[in-house]
Amino acid sequence: MNLFADIRDAVADSIEALGRDGGLPAGLDPGNVTVEPPRDSAHGDMATNAAMVLARPAGMKPRDIAEKLAQRLAGDARIASAEVAGPGFLNLRLAPEVWAGVVRTVLERGADYGRSDMGRGQRVNVEFVSANPTGPLHVGHTRGAVFGDALASLMRFTGHEVTREYYINDGGAQVDVLARSVYERYREAHGRVPEIAEGLYPGDYLVAVGQALKDKVGDAFLDRDEEVWLDEVRAFATEAMMETIRADLASLGVRMDVFFSEKSLYGTGAIEAAIEALREKGLIYEGGLEPPRGKTPEDWEPREQTLFKSTEFGDDVDRPVKKSDGSWTYFAPDIAYHYNKIERGFDVLVDVLGADHGGYVKRMKAAVAALSNGRVPLDIKLTQLVKLYRDGVPFKMSKRAGNFVTLRDVVERVGADVTRFVMLTRKNDAPLDFDFARVLEQSRDNPVFYVQYAHARICSVLRKAEAAGFDLTAAADSGPGLEDEAEFALARKLAEWPRLVEIAARSHEPHRVAFYLYDLASAFHSLWNRGNEKPELRFLHEGDAAATAAKIALPQAVAVVISAGLAILGVTPATEMR
Repeated sequence: MNLFADIRDAVADSIEALGRDGGLPAGLDPGNVTVEPPRDSAHGDMATNAAMVLARPAGMKPRDIAEKLAQRLAGDARIASAEVAGPGFLNLRLAPEVWAGVVRTVLERGADYGRSDMGRGQRVNVEFVSANPTGPLHVGHTRGAVFGDALASLMRFTGHEVTREYYINDGGAQVDVLARSVYERYREAHGRVPEIAEGLYPGDYLVAVGQALKDKVGDAFLDRDEEVWLDEVRAFATEAMMETIRADLASLGVRMDVFFSEKSLYGTGAIEAAIEALREKGLIYEGGLEPPRGKTPEDWEPREQTLFKSTEFGDDVDRPVKKSDGSWTYFAPDIAYHYNKIERGFDVLVDVLGADHGGYVKRMKAAVAALSNGRVPLDIKLTQLVKLYRDGVPFKMSKRAGNFVTLRDVVERVGADVTRFVMLTRKNDAPLDFDFARVLEQSRDNPVFYVQYAHARICSVLRKAEAAGFDLTAAADSGPGLEDEAEFALARKLAEWPRLVEIAARSHEPHRVAFYLYDLASAFHSLWNRGNEKPELRFLHEGDAAATAAKIALPQAVAVVISAGLAILGVTPATEMR
């Protein structure tokens, strides 16, 4: 049940009926008509822009259209009133029994309330984290991990077939640096003094890897030339780091469906095939690029390169895929990787990347558009930095310096549930402050606590009801008795859940779920406080089963939706607060 979609259908039906009756021109397209919550709840329960969007094609004043629609909608038993406001907005108030019906529907459908089939038949690939396998995940990766995982859950909730994927960047020079760094720790395991030269990874996390390498090969690589050990140490170190990364993700509750190796693209013809596919479309050519901004003709040396015509698909400049020396650019394997995704039959691609990849967006979208003939959309979500505070002081991270804060550090200090929720309390493209003290405080200002407290309060009420011998199924059977504005406000918020889910999934914005849960919790706490003033609004009425059944249905429904929303975010609902 999506009440907003149902009322929108009623508005569309009214437009069609008025077209048949001559009240409006026939054949008006209601495609852009919306029904949504009004900005000010005092204006009604729902508002529609129908009159405004139909005015031009109908050749009529918006207010005249709104008045005709109001008269037609007045005949719908669900609509208590339809009022025209301003130049032609139409505000709707629904009958009280409609809101009671929402509560009953939530209890009947349980965790499936709000599920949608909008994504049925669509295969979606969500690629996220994809950190270089050169060390443990740090707090910056945490945000992308939570965002990608929550987005994947959200899209599954709306009927999409989703694959969670991690792209292992093991084909570049950074894994050679990792191998050399591990080799020094291998020497250290043999009692030698490690020579951590400039550019190597100095972190202590590699000490155990060096020891493990010694345990495996003994002194076979000791005092040997790099060409003897580089390939094997590179593979060993990369796998060791990937084991650490998998464990880091598991501590956060993230499990990937696919780990795709960049290295698998090299020497297999995969890159060549992707570039040839573009060449066959006339999109690859040999040429030179204009000087980069800031370069003068005197210090710019044009070179012949193999270029992709990315400007034909909205990019600022054409992009090189092969250097003048015949080696591939970093862009070439990325093209091949996305070509592989297209060939695997995905209908939608989502890449979750750090904010430092902003320059990558246009070129990659151009490549996917070209390779799929515009069939497969690519949405690149950039996650801004996490500003971490320790003891009120900003804490800077540096993987190369070895003093970075890991994902595991954060999870062990505050828990996976708190970490995940906090990472979704801001839109992905907005910076996020993570204060270890604030995320654990028990106050309304802490959204994690506020939502969990609402669920725990309801669980406490339900436990007391069961202890008193009350049959909780009676609430669903008898239906809620709504009488106070605080109760109606809570029921209206429950009605928004299916609509919110579809909007969040369509826009690839799981933070909307976290925002909604905070608003729902706020509405619930308001009703709880109202019960302190008006005893008849309390959920439990000792000795009065009928009154209890009427009042306890609403918090039961709230618990259902909070639990479903937290499940999308990957957070376990609290049943009691400690």
